[in-house]
Amino acid sequence: MATRLVLWDIDHTLVDTRGFGWALFAEAFHQVTGVALERQPRIGGMTEPVIFRETARLHGLSTTREEFDAFAPVLAELHLRHAAELRERGHALPGAASVLAALGRVPGVRQTVLTGNIRATAHVKVAAYGLDRHLDLGIGAYGEESEDRAELVTPALDRAGCPASEAVLVGDTPGDVRAGLAGGVRVVAVATGRCGREELRSAGAEVVVPDLSAHDDIVRLIMNGQTGAVRQRSL
Repeated sequence: MATRLVLWDIDHTLVDTRGFGWALFAEAFHQVTGVALERQPRIGGMTEPVIFRETARLHGLSTTREEFDAFAPVLAELHLRHAAELRERGHALPGAASVLAALGRVPGVRQTVLTGNIRATAHVKVAAYGLDRHLDLGIGAYGEESEDRAELVTPALDRAGCPASEAVLVGDTPGDVRAGLAGGVRVVAVATGRCGREELRSAGAEVVVPDLSAHDDIVRLIMNGQTGAVRQRSL
């Protein structure tokens, strides 16, 4: 049971693969469909099944869940095979490891991921940068479970045994914000991705922080909802 549950998005919230994750997606897409990837949708906040379907559509392909189910293990295998290169080319975002470690020392806090990535690639990404030691990945919610990110909140809460009122979602896209609000959990939006602060506020985020580097403030915000010092940095 958790007295506080922190649900972390991964890409551009905790880590930045500097495009290598997308390169692996492109390779898996080519292997499964036989089509070289030339276009990409705006993927922020999408789950992997939607990214695959929309990418296929941009290339004139119509796909079903069956095609995605063939694609997912290929993507997972490529991430496992190239984990060392992922580590070399990408990095954990500033403050991510410090915030995770600090929260991990607070009794009753459980941390996991709520991500559009499939389970296997999510595990590789956080492990590549040493962040997995702070996360209970067994209670996380992953992209293959639903096309709608908002539908991932309830399974994560149930697995942790935590009410929505005691959970916080941290993410960098309007999709993260809307998912948290739909699931009844507090949201801390981080402007470390491709979406600016105003876009995150427009999606409904009450608090937007520039990054995780002010880790003491971020921990207080997650634990107590105290927004004063952090909010001033977001203005």
